[in-house]
Amino acid sequence: MTGQLSFPRQHARTQRFSLGAPRGFAVAPDGSRVAFLRSRTGTDRANVLWVLDLDDGREYAAADPRTLLAGADEELSAEERARRERTREGSSGVVGYAVDAAVELAAFTLSGRLFTAELRAGTARELPVPGPVVDPRPSPDGRHIAYVSQGRLRVVPTEGPERTEDGAGDRSLAEPDGPGVTWGLAEFIAAEEMDRHRGFWWSPDSDRVLAARVDDSPVHRWWIADPAHPDREPAQVAYPAAGTPNASVGLALLGLDGSRTDVTWDQERYPYLARVHWSAAGPPLLLVQSRDQRAQRYLTVDTKTGATGTLHADEDPRWVELAAGSPAWTPDGRLVRIADEGGARRLFVGDRALTAAPLHVRAVLDIGEDDVLFTASAEDLHDIGVYRAWYRGSGDQGGWERVGQRPYPSVSSAVRGGSVTVLSHVCLERPGAQTEVVRLEADGGETWLAAVGSYAEVPVLATSPRLVLSGERRIPCAVVLPTGYEEGDGPLPVLMDPYGGPHAQRVVAAHNAHLTSQWFADQGFAVVVADGRGTPGRSPDWEKAVHHDLAAVVLQDQIDALQGLAGRFPLDLDRVAIRGWSFGGYLAGLAVLRRPDVFHAAVVGAPVTDQRLYDTHYTERYLGHPGEDPARYTANSLVGDDGLVDAAEPHRPMMIVHGLADDNVVVAHSLRLSSALLAAGRPHEVLPLSGVTHMTPQEQVAENLLLLQVDFLKRSLGVR
Repeated sequence: MTGQLSFPRQHARTQRFSLGAPRGFAVAPDGSRVAFLRSRTGTDRANVLWVLDLDDGREYAAADPRTLLAGADEELSAEERARRERTREGSSGVVGYAVDAAVELAAFTLSGRLFTAELRAGTARELPVPGPVVDPRPSPDGRHIAYVSQGRLRVVPTEGPERTEDGAGDRSLAEPDGPGVTWGLAEFIAAEEMDRHRGFWWSPDSDRVLAARVDDSPVHRWWIADPAHPDREPAQVAYPAAGTPNASVGLALLGLDGSRTDVTWDQERYPYLARVHWSAAGPPLLLVQSRDQRAQRYLTVDTKTGATGTLHADEDPRWVELAAGSPAWTPDGRLVRIADEGGARRLFVGDRALTAAPLHVRAVLDIGEDDVLFTASAEDLHDIGVYRAWYRGSGDQGGWERVGQRPYPSVSSAVRGGSVTVLSHVCLERPGAQTEVVRLEADGGETWLAAVGSYAEVPVLATSPRLVLSGERRIPCAVVLPTGYEEGDGPLPVLMDPYGGPHAQRVVAAHNAHLTSQWFADQGFAVVVADGRGTPGRSPDWEKAVHHDLAAVVLQDQIDALQGLAGRFPLDLDRVAIRGWSFGGYLAGLAVLRRPDVFHAAVVGAPVTDQRLYDTHYTERYLGHPGEDPARYTANSLVGDDGLVDAAEPHRPMMIVHGLADDNVVVAHSLRLSSALLAAGRPHEVLPLSGVTHMTPQEQVAENLLLLQVDFLKRSLGVR
């Protein structure tokens, strides 16, 4: 059946070939089992919670949503829909879960109801509690589950005399004390821009919860309407646009005995709560940032008084970058952090740097008794590996080594529990990911234990991109030519296919990452993906070159990459188009408006056209506060107070695409661009997507969007 599908339909139906692939791993610290999520087929959106028993090699389902909901469709609360939008989650069923310290009990939601799974037994049941339930998390000892319902942070016992079948024992730990107040949830900015999706953290002793109190009443309200349904009320969204107030975020220690201790720090100077870590190795650890993000403080919390003390400080004249898994404690109480120092992004334990250039550290994955597991890239920027660095014991002499015995380059990730590690990796040579379970030995060796199977579909096409460096700045590029292209076939019209902005690397050693580019290439294009300055992976200076300039720098790198490749590949520079989504859409708009001498057509998807309409934490990081230099915002926008900005001649065809339900890059961006183009007498096309958010997860929408783009590009460039 797969072979009968076109690539656009298969790509959409499989959610970019993610369905059926295992993910969301949790490893028991005793090394006996691995929990994970996976749907039953490559087109099934409903994730099942599985357990791999490593002692006997048996795999079994611990929670099947179809059984638990008796075949009924899921019903999501507004809070859960918002959480899934922030995490770009498009599947269903068990989309996330949390476990106790022993990885014996898992908690999750279905249709806003609370369920638990006994992972050893492979059984699941519902706990009747007030709903809708959001983000349930077991205590480390597994005796209680904390969760959020309608802005309240609640706790329910899982067993014992406190627990009855009708839900008795469930109680509230914190109630909203104002109309805009919630407890235990991450605010919009934290979830969208800081990669912090949690709002509460259990104590290691399971007797208290450290919870975020969010008051979004200062945040300006926006209204997102669905023009296709004028009978429905617009959705109200608290959106902190650049230069406007953020939500007020605080913390409190909430005891199961009803006690409350407020946590205090200089919230006026450091309003952003970026990270929270609490383990048995030390007191609660906070990472807070100034609004301009040029300074951040690592704070420890006195759990008796709520007072905080500064453990470490980072400052940067441009901005300090947040990293996943950092900060944290080692088991012996040393601070683990990632910081930009000496021209590299480095891993530190205490005052000691464990890594140096050319290694560029991406994230901390796990901290062991002697070592730290992390991801990083080196000379080959498209090669992202899992590494291991020792901070004491046999590896006390320093240095690091790569984990995983396989050909490189690849893109890898890992989850560890005790000595057992789940390694997942993708590469250019084959589609999909391979997942294996290994034991990392103390001497640096590895012992293979098991494989975790994938049900993801095999794509109907294959790709073999050339990963090269272009131009004087050695810009990483992927070049994709049509299947079967031969040298004598002559030059090809070019399609630039970038993201081109912060926090998104497109040129990677991963087969599936280039499938859409291959499909466009097979329609008669030479497709070029270029990761210029501002994209991650090379060095702090490379990423921070876009400080105060999101427009000129990234656009020039696309041009330089294109021209640097022209002598090496069959590129027809008289027919060059560009397509992109989100930042890539912004970049595509920049290209045809400011450099029509280079770019001849553009597909502009969900673009940020007016920087003043995007959020505080992202936009102010790069452009500063709009009150400081309004002209900087105008220079980096596609539209301004007077309409089109820096629009050069001649006019180039442009297709603007935007989801009307997008609450991240709201459709006002595209509407303002269209109005400015109309006022300037510039013909263009607008494709509104009714009911579509920033993700475009709907199968028919995703499929037809690819087909419509190809039709537009062929018409615009004269491709037959």
